[in-house]
Amino acid sequence: MVVAARALVEERGPELFSVAEVCRRAGVSSAAPYRHFADRQEIMDAVAVEGMEDLRTACAAAAALEAPGSAGAVAAIGRAYVNFAAANPAVFRLMFAAHGESLALIEAGRRAYSVLLEQVAMWMAARGIEGAVEEAAFPLWTFVHGLSFLQIDGTVSFCGMEGKVDTVIGRAAEGLLPR
Repeated sequence: MVVAARALVEERGPELFSVAEVCRRAGVSSAAPYRHFADRQEIMDAVAVEGMEDLRTACAAAAALEAPGSAGAVAAIGRAYVNFAAANPAVFRLMFAAHGESLALIEAGRRAYSVLLEQVAMWMAARGIEGAVEEAAFPLWTFVHGLSFLQIDGTVSFCGMEGKVDTVIGRAAEGLLPR
């Protein structure tokens, strides 16, 4: 069900999501989803949770290719974040459209964000994730989050930055990490 729902969200967007169409695509009865989900929103939340988990995996894999706690690792996370958004624009929008209703989505979002927090903590040689680490990570996240929407909305090319996103992310990581 979630695979069919995710494909439908990517194809039509969350606004045109239909449980009946998901059932048809998944080859199940129209009653089947309600054995696992209370309503349409829970199905959408499951798609968003899966998206967050995929985003976390992509960011962690990208960071693992760089030196732990380096500006390179932070930049790699940013690139993976923007690339994920570009590859999954409708799911990406859905992931951030649900505002605090799903505890599973909140937890998945925290796990995804923790990839960045951990790298920033290592950069800062902090013993854990505390206030200073969170304050240092937040501008990094807001930068790539905003850049992701600029990318999926096609505004990056309008600004003359097409083909320069990776370079800009690297500069942002180096410039926004505390010295």
